[in-house]
Amino acid sequence: MDGNFSPVPILSIVLLTVALSPSTAVLEPYDLLYDNAVQAFYNNDYSDVVRFMEGALSSYTEVRRTRVRCRLGCQDQHPFDASFSDLVFFDVVLKRAACMNKCIEEILGSQSVHKVSEDVVQDFQRRIPYNYLQLAYQKLKQPDKAAAAAHTYFQANPEHVEMGQNLEQYKDLQGVKEDHFVDREARPHQHSFTAAVRLYDKGDYERAIALFEEALVEYYKADVECRALCQWPQRFEGYDYLRYRYSLHEVISDHFTQVLHCEHECVRDLATRPGRLSPMENYLPLHYDYLQFAYFQVDRLEEALQCALTYLLFHEGEEFVTDNVDYYREVLGHNGKPREEAALYLRRHKQELELLLIGSKTMGVEFTEGNYWSSTGGRDDSNRIPSGTDGWMEYVPISEKKTVTVVAPQQLKEGGPLVYDSVKLVQNSAALNGTQRVLLDHVISEEECSDLRHLAHAVTMAGDGYRGRMSPHTPNEKFEGATVLKTLQYGYEGRVPMRSARLFYDISERARRIIESYFLLNSTLHFSYTHLVCRTAITGQQDHRNDLSHPIHADNCLLDPEANECWKEPPAYTYRDYSALLYLNGDFEGGEFIFTEMDAKTVTASVKPKCGRMVGFSSGGENPHGVKAVTNGQRCAVALWFTLDPLFRELERLQADEVIQALDTQSVWGQGLTINPKDEL
Repeated sequence: MDGNFSPVPILSIVLLTVALSPSTAVLEPYDLLYDNAVQAFYNNDYSDVVRFMEGALSSYTEVRRTRVRCRLGCQDQHPFDASFSDLVFFDVVLKRAACMNKCIEEILGSQSVHKVSEDVVQDFQRRIPYNYLQLAYQKLKQPDKAAAAAHTYFQANPEHVEMGQNLEQYKDLQGVKEDHFVDREARPHQHSFTAAVRLYDKGDYERAIALFEEALVEYYKADVECRALCQWPQRFEGYDYLRYRYSLHEVISDHFTQVLHCEHECVRDLATRPGRLSPMENYLPLHYDYLQFAYFQVDRLEEALQCALTYLLFHEGEEFVTDNVDYYREVLGHNGKPREEAALYLRRHKQELELLLIGSKTMGVEFTEGNYWSSTGGRDDSNRIPSGTDGWMEYVPISEKKTVTVVAPQQLKEGGPLVYDSVKLVQNSAALNGTQRVLLDHVISEEECSDLRHLAHAVTMAGDGYRGRMSPHTPNEKFEGATVLKTLQYGYEGRVPMRSARLFYDISERARRIIESYFLLNSTLHFSYTHLVCRTAITGQQDHRNDLSHPIHADNCLLDPEANECWKEPPAYTYRDYSALLYLNGDFEGGEFIFTEMDAKTVTASVKPKCGRMVGFSSGGENPHGVKAVTNGQRCAVALWFTLDPLFRELERLQADEVIQALDTQSVWGQGLTINPKDEL
C-alpha cells in the first residue's frame, strides 16, 4: 500500500454505511411471487396464477433493469482518474459499492430478499412462467393473452411439439389475431435484425437500412447491459475465501478474471437466440455486410463504403468485401473510415482476450479464444452481396464448445446374457429402430411391483430430486420421488417395512447387472443415480392437453434438435453412460415412453409401461427420449442412470451399500443393529 495517507477512503466507509441503512422501498421477490403462482395453479385459482406470475415477471425484469442502471450510474459517478495509487483505487471501489447498494436498495429494498436459487433463475431463463400463464389464460377464456404466452414460451422451447400444436389451435380460435402472437421477451436487437433481414430479402432496402441501424444501436446497448450484469457475484470452484487462504491480490485477480470471462461471453450471449445452444453465424459483422450492400442499392455509397470498411475490421482481407471497398473508392474518388463504435468494441474485445490469457495463467486455467466472427455464412459470391436469412442462422464453430460425435459407449455391442432365468427379451436395438436399446419383460414379479408401489406411496415426496419442484417437467402432473438411501432410512426408523426398503435396493442392483451383461460391457457399470418415481395426472387439468410428461431429451448431453446435435457439456450429466427404466404398473392412461430422432419430433419407437417391463439404452445423443402425457392415474417406475467412471459413482448409493453391509452382518433383522442413522444416513 502507499505510504501517503488520504482521508478519502474514510468518506467511502461513511458512504458504505449509509448505503446499507434500512430502505423503505419494497419490491416483492420474483421467486416468492413465482412460488405463489405455482401454488395457485395447483389450487385451480387461475386469477391468482395470472396475478402472481405477471407480478413475478415484472419483478424479474425490474431487478435486472435496476442492477444495470445502478451499476452504470455509479460507474459514471465514480470514475477512475489518471492519478493511480492503491488508496485511490480502493477509494473508488468502495464508493462504487456504496453507491450501488444505496441505488439498488432504494428501488428494490433489501438485496438479501432478492437472492434467488439457481433453479428459479433457470426457470425464468427457460420462460417456464409463460407455460403456466398460457394454461391460466386459457382457463380464464382469454385466448389472445394465452396465445401471446404460448408464443413467448415456444420461442425459447422450439422442441416442445405440443406447444406448437397449441399455437396452431389458437390460430383457429375466434377473436385471436395474428398480432396477438408476440414474443413478450423478444430481445430488441435480435427482433430488429430479423425484421430487417425480411425486408432486405424483399428488396425493401430503405426500410431494411432503418431496422439494421436500429438493431446495431440496440446491440451495443445490450452489450453494455450484459457487461454490467457481470459485475455481480461469481462462482469459484474449489475456493473457500472464508478461511482467508489467499492474498488480497489473488482474490481480486481471480474475481476479475471471472468477470472478464463473463463479459467476453456477452458476444456469444447476444448472438444466441432463446432456447438455442449456439450463436447465430457471424452475427454482428453481418449487420455491416447487409448495410453496405443495402446502401449501395439506394445509391448511398459513402455509407456503403463506411459499412464495408467496418466489416473488414472483423474479417481483414475478406476477398469479396475488399472488392466492394475498391469499387466504392473508385466511384467516390476517395477513401473512408470504419465506424468508431465498432472499432472501440473490437479494441475492448482484444484487450479482454489479452487480460484473460494473463488471468488464466495466474489461475492455472487454460483459456482458448473462440472464433466469434466466423465468416462462412452461405454467401452468394457470384453477386457479391451479403448472405440471406439462411446464412445468419448457421452455427459458429467455437473452439471452446465440445461437439459430440454420436457413438454409443464401447463398441456398440449387445445381446449378452440376461443373467436371470425369468427375464425375457422383447425387442432389441433393431426392433426399436435405434442403437444400444433393449426392451425386457419379467425383470421383477407382480408381487414385487405391488410392494414397491406401496413403498412409493409411503416414502416419495413431491419434487424429490428436483429441489422441491412439484412439477419439474409439466404443470399438469405431480412428480414424486425417493432415493434408495431415503427408503432405507425409513425402514430403519420403522416407517416402512425394512423388507420393502431392501427390495428397492436389491432390484436396482438386479437391473444394473442385466444392463451390464446385455450390452457386453468390459468394465464395471456403476450407479450414477437411482430414483423411485411416480407421476400423477392432476385432476381438472387434462382437457385438450398436448404437452409431454417429460420433454424429449438425452441423458448425458444437451439436445439441440434444430442443429441435429447433442452438446456434451454442462449442465448435462456428461458422465452418464447407460440408462434404464423399470416400470411398476400399467393401470394409467398415456405415459408411453418414446424414442425419437435427434429432431425431437420423429418417433422411432414407443413403449407401453407395465409391471416388470424395463427399457435400457445408452445415454447419449443417439437415444433422445421422452414420456407422453399421463392423462389419468399414476405412473410409477424405478429410474436408473449408470456410469463407467468410478469417480462419478452415486454417493448415496455408496452410503446405502454400507447400510446393507451392516444389515447383512446381523443375524436377526432389527436386533442388535448399531447403525446410527445420522452417521450412515
